[in-house]
Amino acid sequence: MDNGSARARRVAGLAGVGLLALSLGGCLGYDGEVTRGYVADQRSLEQVKAGSSAEQVLVLLGTPSTTSTVGGTAWYYISQTVDRTFAFSAPAVVDQRVLAVYFNKDKKVERIANYGLQDGKVFDFISRTTPTGGAEQGFVRNLFRSLLKFT
Repeated sequence: MDNGSARARRVAGLAGVGLLALSLGGCLGYDGEVTRGYVADQRSLEQVKAGSSAEQVLVLLGTPSTTSTVGGTAWYYISQTVDRTFAFSAPAVVDQRVLAVYFNKDKKVERIANYGLQDGKVFDFISRTTPTGGAEQGFVRNLFRSLLKFT
């Protein structure tokens, strides 16, 4: 066998291995965790207290993702964190939250809730409780169901 052709095959083999390593290197170590929607700033959130006006909440937290459909007495800030192990894999929901700011009839903050899922149930991470039955629980639960469909 000719020394030049053996050398050319070796170089071509090494180039092929290098190309394969580069293409797979883009997949390995891929940091695919992405947060969609509202990202809460903890310092701003701590400034929203019971009795704050709707205008103060708007300045501190920004425009809500949605508002309650009956009377507009609650603002909802929605976020979802998804993760992909590899660039080509399907995303999986890691966390989703609904920050709810409830107002009284004078448009002053009545209370704040930070809903998420814990053990498959809607859970308020501020009061450390699950919401009781009623329209509010149904609305928040439906928000979570609809968010899971868009992953």
